[in-house]
Amino acid sequence: MNKTYQQYAKKELKTELESLRKKYKSYQNRALQLNMSRGKPCPEQLNLSMDMMSVLSRGDDLHCEDGTDCRNYGVLGGIEEAKELLGAMIEVPADNILIFGNSSLNIMYDSISRSMTHGVMGNIPWSKLDCVKFLCPVPGYDRHFAITEYFGIQMVNVPLNEDGPDMDMVEHLVSTDPDVKGIWCVPKYSNPTGITYSEETVQRFARLKPAARDFRIYWDNAYSVQHLYEDKQDYLIEILGECKRAGNPDLVYKFTSTSKISFPGSGIAAIAASLNNLQDIRKQMAVQTIGHDKVNQLRHVRFFKDLDGITQHMKKHMEILRPKFELVESIFEEDLAGLGAGTWTKPRGGYFISFDAVPGCARNIVSRCKKAGVDLTPAGATYPYGNDPNDSNIRIAPSYPSMHDLETAARILTLSVRIETIKSILQPMI
Repeated sequence: MNKTYQQYAKKELKTELESLRKKYKSYQNRALQLNMSRGKPCPEQLNLSMDMMSVLSRGDDLHCEDGTDCRNYGVLGGIEEAKELLGAMIEVPADNILIFGNSSLNIMYDSISRSMTHGVMGNIPWSKLDCVKFLCPVPGYDRHFAITEYFGIQMVNVPLNEDGPDMDMVEHLVSTDPDVKGIWCVPKYSNPTGITYSEETVQRFARLKPAARDFRIYWDNAYSVQHLYEDKQDYLIEILGECKRAGNPDLVYKFTSTSKISFPGSGIAAIAASLNNLQDIRKQMAVQTIGHDKVNQLRHVRFFKDLDGITQHMKKHMEILRPKFELVESIFEEDLAGLGAGTWTKPRGGYFISFDAVPGCARNIVSRCKKAGVDLTPAGATYPYGNDPNDSNIRIAPSYPSMHDLETAARILTLSVRIETIKSILQPMI
């Protein structure tokens, strides 16, 4: 069994460091420009949806089954066929869904903004309160944190475990502090760790007893069908039904979109919630818009047709993504296993691998990668305010680069990890 770097003698560490620096210099001399900074679908994935561009043509009937002309104004909450399609995908009735535009993130922003200016279901607008807090499972999604930071909402870190957020902490804070108005959640193939909330965790969420009547769970089910394996898939129980059974029907806002299914930026997005919540949300929608893009909604319905159509489509995504994740994991195993230089997740779905370096090393690793031509998500981005207290977490996004570029980028990453780990061990010895 290999020794960890922590078990090396000082002379051994210096010899190893010199060798690694020579390898690193050879990569620097190649003037590379590689990007693993965001979970973007690659061109091959986008090509899977190109037939959607011709699913509607000049001579087609653009009326829905109920007679709605999708070319015209109206239908505030989205066409029925689109509600049924997304409802089937996220396991909720069509009556509990409102279809918006192309981005679930935009719906989340609107939901926070509406709460700030007009409150939630008749409660005091948050902007009139002295303090508003949001719970943030960490490591988590940087764009969630950006929204709450933008509105001046105080963010409270909650550890994210292998079965979901620390529910003892969540239950205590939600039940005792009326300033806590919400919690961000990516419950399936979580960004960035790839974990899925357990059945017990979801049920504990549904049974929360908030001190604030306007507390809501922001349930961002972004990766509900983004599996990497056909025979090894995580299962998430449905939160809206659990809340209803627990006597808390209004407790959750559930978000979804087709951004990583069809075309990012040109998909369709939706919110699912109780009828009471939807009635409240419609008040803003009625002022904000006459209706979202029904032609695009119809385009998606006619391309996918039903849930089975989405499932078959996502199997093609799976075949593109799985080899990339396995490549990164194999390089990590080959270059880092047993060295005490870090740990990483092995997700069954989603878009990210979470890497935890030796504390105090993440920023230096990301910086070193950049100097060798590899862009990563900034260190600290997976924590509110960009502040990872351990300076250890790095989000890895394998989806966009080609296999060749991905291998090069992963080798530069592991090389940078080894160099910075050794430097951190040597520092106290100097």
